[in-house]
Amino acid sequence: MGALFATLPELWQKLLFQQRDQIDDIEKKLNTLGNFQPAIPNIFRALPSEISPAHVLILGQDPYPTEGVPNGLAFSISSETTKLPASLQNIFREISSDLGSPLRTHGDLSDWANQRVILLNRVLTTEIGLSHAHKDFGWQEITGAIVREIAKHGAIGVLWGNYAQEFSPMFSRDRLLLSPHPSPLSAYRGFFGSRPFSTINAKLLTSGFPEIEWG
Repeated sequence: MGALFATLPELWQKLLFQQRDQIDDIEKKLNTLGNFQPAIPNIFRALPSEISPAHVLILGQDPYPTEGVPNGLAFSISSETTKLPASLQNIFREISSDLGSPLRTHGDLSDWANQRVILLNRVLTTEIGLSHAHKDFGWQEITGAIVREIAKHGAIGVLWGNYAQEFSPMFSRDRLLLSPHPSPLSAYRGFFGSRPFSTINAKLLTSGFPEIEWG
């Protein structure tokens, strides 16, 4: 068993057993390059130890390329990083507008992960200093299998932008939220005002699950 595959929670080692050789191949590529992030122990950090309809999946693209910033959760940054990326700033603006809450200022989204929010990138690694560097490593097939399992268990899918929305058919209509991406290029095309956070909480309450504290 490769070191990367061994970092998967036990449930996911069973669910992704058919992808084991692919994961081992990606690990070999990463070890050859050396200049990648996040570190091996954090690559699968977004995956919960169990899956239930109480979970919410927010799907990102790939990790931030700035050294030391990504922490294994999509859109999230390390607790030591103080400057918020533009997409994350826009997410926080929408939370404040949607829920009438103070503007969140800290970008480590570990508190969301602890409340059943799965923050998963489609590509789980990148080269330091270069976005989309590992888009041809084969991550999409692995994360596609992950999303399929999450959707199968009734989680709510939150898909921002066309790239994420390729997974829309995996989710039932009542468990799916779609909007443009929160990046500066598209946030004003429908992300702002889409109110995803209050909508998620309403869906959770209707299903008998507690709300997420987003602020």
